[in-house]
Amino acid sequence: MNAVASTQLPAALTQHTRRPLKSLAPKTWIVLLSVLAAALVATFMLIDLRGNIGYILPRRAIKVGSMLLVAYAVGVSTVLFQTVTSNRILTPSIMGFDALYMLIQTALTFAIGGQALLSLGAPARFVIEVGLMVGFSFLLYRWLFTGGGKSLHLMLLVGIVFGVMFRGISSLLQRLIDPSEFIILQDLFFASFNNVDGLLLLVSVAAVAAVSGLAWRMRHQLDVLSLGRDMALNLGVDHKRSVTSVLVICAVLVAVSTALVGPITFFGLLVASLAYQLCSHFRHASVLPIAVLLGVIALVGGQLVLERVFAFDTALSIVIEFVGGIVFIALLLKGSVK
Repeated sequence: MNAVASTQLPAALTQHTRRPLKSLAPKTWIVLLSVLAAALVATFMLIDLRGNIGYILPRRAIKVGSMLLVAYAVGVSTVLFQTVTSNRILTPSIMGFDALYMLIQTALTFAIGGQALLSLGAPARFVIEVGLMVGFSFLLYRWLFTGGGKSLHLMLLVGIVFGVMFRGISSLLQRLIDPSEFIILQDLFFASFNNVDGLLLLVSVAAVAAVSGLAWRMRHQLDVLSLGRDMALNLGVDHKRSVTSVLVICAVLVAVSTALVGPITFFGLLVASLAYQLCSHFRHASVLPIAVLLGVIALVGGQLVLERVFAFDTALSIVIEFVGGIVFIALLLKGSVK
């Protein structure tokens, strides 16, 4: 496979039909974006640093660490998911992860109450949410890879149907709970980096690092998978096994990031789309770092602007969802995305 791939992949992976935004090499973009991301992180950590530094710096470090983790997890999972689905509009959230997260929060609030839910503590809620979301994805993948006649498109359809069902159940339960508890519940529906638990951040980093090693080892297989199923099989890639591994990686990344800070539906679509525009080829060794760095710049830079420039008392995820939704509509109207 490697011998054949080495002669066919460079030409196949070059974007002849689309011009990148700038005629810079991907390595140059990585260096420039890395410098900008590092500058934003340093600025966020050190700006207006007064008072008890021993108290302020650790809190800022946890906040920045959570943003870096989410940028990495969402960016990588979106690019990988789009690779195996051969579609630049789909994201892992289309499988119903965000809807399942909202259903979990709503069901727990309905069953035990909003105050009791908060009293469970972040670690307990984190374990419940990650376990249910990974378990849900496991059931979907069994649907895909067991029995005959199963396909990736069928799994996507099932994921969409389940997402609609989860939202419907959540809406019903939200109408039945007390209005005061609904206010508590509503705060959980938006991603927030302000109250991340430091221990959970370390656990999340460990989980993300575990699956990232597998993803990096598969980077050359991912390049082949981006050419389509038939081409991948012709080049000697075990398509079913590779797709299964990628979907498991995506499930863990999305589950961990969502349980840690909350859902960000269109963020992955935003950074992945920009990464492909900046990168002059489809190789994942370049696309993935660019997507992650763009995510870091968007989260850290956006939070810095909201807090220090406009003094907005709102969640950054609301702004990201608005911009990402516009990008999603633009991709649909463009009509050239397969």
